[in-house]
Amino acid sequence: MGCASCSNNDGTPGGCKSKGHCASGGCNKMNTYDWLTLTDIVDVDNYKYVEVSFKNGNRKSFFVNPGSSRAITGDPVVVEAETGYDVGSITLSGDLVRLQMKKKKVRESNINKAVIRKANERDLEKLMVARERENKTMIRARELARNLDLNMKVGEVEFQGDNRKAIFYYIAEGRVDFRELIRHYAREFKIKVEMRQIGARQESALIGGLGSCGRELCCSTWLTDFKSVSTTAARYQNLAINQAKLSGQCGRLKCCLNFELDTYMEAIEAFPKRADSIYTQRGKAVLVKTDIFKGLMFYTYIVDGKRGKFYALPVKRVKEIIAMNKNKEKPADLISMEDYMAMEAATNQNDYESVNEVIELPPEERKKKRNNRRKKGGNRNNKPKSGNRQGGNKDGENRQGGSSKGGSPKQGNNKGGNNKSNGNNPKRQGPKDNNDPKSDGNKNQSNRPPKKKKHFKKKPKSGAPPKED
Repeated sequence: MGCASCSNNDGTPGGCKSKGHCASGGCNKMNTYDWLTLTDIVDVDNYKYVEVSFKNGNRKSFFVNPGSSRAITGDPVVVEAETGYDVGSITLSGDLVRLQMKKKKVRESNINKAVIRKANERDLEKLMVARERENKTMIRARELARNLDLNMKVGEVEFQGDNRKAIFYYIAEGRVDFRELIRHYAREFKIKVEMRQIGARQESALIGGLGSCGRELCCSTWLTDFKSVSTTAARYQNLAINQAKLSGQCGRLKCCLNFELDTYMEAIEAFPKRADSIYTQRGKAVLVKTDIFKGLMFYTYIVDGKRGKFYALPVKRVKEIIAMNKNKEKPADLISMEDYMAMEAATNQNDYESVNEVIELPPEERKKKRNNRRKKGGNRNNKPKSGNRQGGNKDGENRQGGSSKGGSPKQGNNKGGNNKSNGNNPKRQGPKDNNDPKSDGNKNQSNRPPKKKKHFKKKPKSGAPPKED
């Protein structure tokens, strides 16, 4: 949104607050392209009427352009108003104005106001001051209307160029008695007040925005007449009646539902009428949906109150079945035997070529998972529960030294000895019974030679020489 009229020197938008209307051509909502003024053709008999736009296209009107003003397309001008003057911009001039007046059904005899002169810098500064007042005035106007308990909503405020008059656009379901409200507005804002009632579509056109299609709203860019839209337009186009999807930003049905309605109406004429249900030997078939683009009608059998398989029938086949039903005849099924064989042949026929023995993929190499338990010192469950091999256990014993409570024959004397059995633990000491069969292990323990401790050489670190024993 950085057009030439509102962008800064570095190309960033200057903030014209046109709400995304630069893409429609300049900073004008209802912009019109005057292509005749760009040509080198000189108009000998110039048309004396011009089209003037106010507030970036919110409002347009036709004025008489005298030769003394020397104003052309694109010039800001000062025009006559009912009270005072207003400042706008010329959008059309020449013969295009004649065509525009014919389109909007405006007669030349009804145009009484004229262009006074070109606007100077002082007029434009005064116009900018008036535009800055509009937002604050609208907020305060809503508060005053709420205090009077009026069922209305002020949607937009437009100040005149001389800052002496303002137009208040409001929305209401019915007629509103705002005579007391006008007195409050005149006392509060010190201006002349004009009230204009608009609809929801006109409000969205004034405010602007983006539609669900991602483009600017049609009502704020080029659409001027609002035709009524009904849900029948959505039914003809086979659209789901979903109020959230079919509604626009104004809360009404989208205007674009009428754009393609004529095309759908012409396409539907080729489809048979009164084809909601047809009869075959299998039973009654009900129409579910219609595909206008492919020319197909989908039917199904209802068995025990439930829908069965969907059958896509061309329009020609449906007309044949309807003609047979009129003659009190019923076909065997919805799909004829020839069509069924053609469908089976189409489904059995592969639409791809076999790639066997043409493309060989390399075998997948799987890496074997390493057992990390050995690196971490073995499994915890394999550790001895009785204690360390060289240190004392919970009972104050050592596997390689000292005698245990039961006197295991595998144990013998060693350097390790007992850690806690040398008199430190009185509970473990006491006279032993010679008749105890478990005590025989101590006799055999003295006859066995002690086990030699194995010494393992430690691997030297990288770069260090091995130690000698």
